[in-house]
Amino acid sequence: MTLRFDGDCAVYVHLFKQTELHVNASIQILEFLSRADWLVFAGVLLGTLGAVLYGNMRQSKMKHHAEEARMLDLLLMGRRLTLPLFTGTLVATWYGGIFSVTEYAYDYGLYSWVTQGFFWYVAYLIFAFFLVHRIRDTHARTMPDLLEKLFGPRSGKMGAWLNLFNVLPVIYIMSLGIFLQMVFGGELWLWMVLGVLGVLAYSTVGGLRAVVFSDMIQFVVMCTAVILVIVFSMKTFGGLGWLHASPSIPKGHWNPFDGGVSLGTTLVWGLVALGTLVDPNFYQRCLAAKDAKTARRGILLATLVWVGFDFCTTFGAFYARAALPDASSATAYVTYSVQLLPPGLRGFFLAGILATILSTLDSYLFLSGTIVAYDLAPRKFKGSVKFHHLGTIGVACLALWMTHWFQDDKLVNIWKFFGGFSTACLLLPLLTGFAFPQRISDMNFVISCVGGILAMSLFYGVRAVWDLNEFWVGFEPFYFGLLGTLPGIVVSFLVSKPKEMA
Repeated sequence: MTLRFDGDCAVYVHLFKQTELHVNASIQILEFLSRADWLVFAGVLLGTLGAVLYGNMRQSKMKHHAEEARMLDLLLMGRRLTLPLFTGTLVATWYGGIFSVTEYAYDYGLYSWVTQGFFWYVAYLIFAFFLVHRIRDTHARTMPDLLEKLFGPRSGKMGAWLNLFNVLPVIYIMSLGIFLQMVFGGELWLWMVLGVLGVLAYSTVGGLRAVVFSDMIQFVVMCTAVILVIVFSMKTFGGLGWLHASPSIPKGHWNPFDGGVSLGTTLVWGLVALGTLVDPNFYQRCLAAKDAKTARRGILLATLVWVGFDFCTTFGAFYARAALPDASSATAYVTYSVQLLPPGLRGFFLAGILATILSTLDSYLFLSGTIVAYDLAPRKFKGSVKFHHLGTIGVACLALWMTHWFQDDKLVNIWKFFGGFSTACLLLPLLTGFAFPQRISDMNFVISCVGGILAMSLFYGVRAVWDLNEFWVGFEPFYFGLLGTLPGIVVSFLVSKPKEMA
């Protein structure tokens, strides 16, 4: 199919609608794929598999080492993560929600760049310049382990449960299922199950090294894929001037501060972005880096990549909105891109989308297994590799079951729900602990987190039972979670005295 632009946007829209372009989001992409697409797609998957096998081979060489060294290598690559590997795995791991990001950009335009981009860049810089050294100085192996060193054993367990909730990969399992359903058709639940089984097959072997090596392949493919969409979109239709003239794009889409929502909802995205400061994936990569300087530079480089990636996905969603104004916002970007690109590159693009999802899903599953096996397991199982595998499988089954409860929600709302609970309950207690060492006791940290959980749960419950939309306009559960953590922090400052760092 040849797409063309005749200079007049209104004429273009008419011609576009007369082409064979499908706007039905449930259409099988399979019919658009050529043999060249399948060869490219399979080549990327084989490259990823090769990286996993290489990581597994490297991991197997540790079997004759002491248990302590084996566990450190499994969880943190022996703290030998170099700058290129650190940057690649962080970028790939952090951007698995491409369906939710492009959905938000399709619906809200540049406002999505503020909520899904700018706020997060600020959080990355805070992490790089203010937290990296503090985290590395603890010599912890996991984020809950760090909490135990800062506050005490009960705090470590509380942090582990909140981290486990945070890394439940519900949205990424749904994204993977949606992707496979778009390509092959069939039932969403079946593709979610098969997709998870496939990820488990490689994410439970080779430790963090296998995840990092596969992330590097996926990093290159995912970044190249979104760049291709922008390049071919501009070549086929035109640049920003063409987009701005499109009648299919609402004028409000060009205002980054007008998403049609309340200021309170906008600000809550800024607070959710601060979840980076308590995200276990960031901590894991930071603890695995060979030194603090590598971690800081890696975060700064990753931020530059994310800026470029966000530019491509945001304006890619703009082109999808202009071309497919009646499509489902959740899948419009992929539907548009597959029909835009030529044979061969379609397969590469789909491999890039798949890589974006898999690179996050495998990291979340591996990290969830780490939390279960290292942070929550009984002492006799603590650090067991087999228990790590069982924990990963158990969390995958739990996340699969939970997808049933969220299938009618916008993907971005699911993202906000899971990230919001963990961030609201951990953010203020942890940052206070970094800023004022030894001022918060072990019990008061737990009380603070429980206060946040109860406050958020109460708000969700009240809002579900009573229709108080007019009263709650501008209020989000996240704010109540933050407020709920304050009593425990205040009590700690009232009853404790500052102590010198050891």
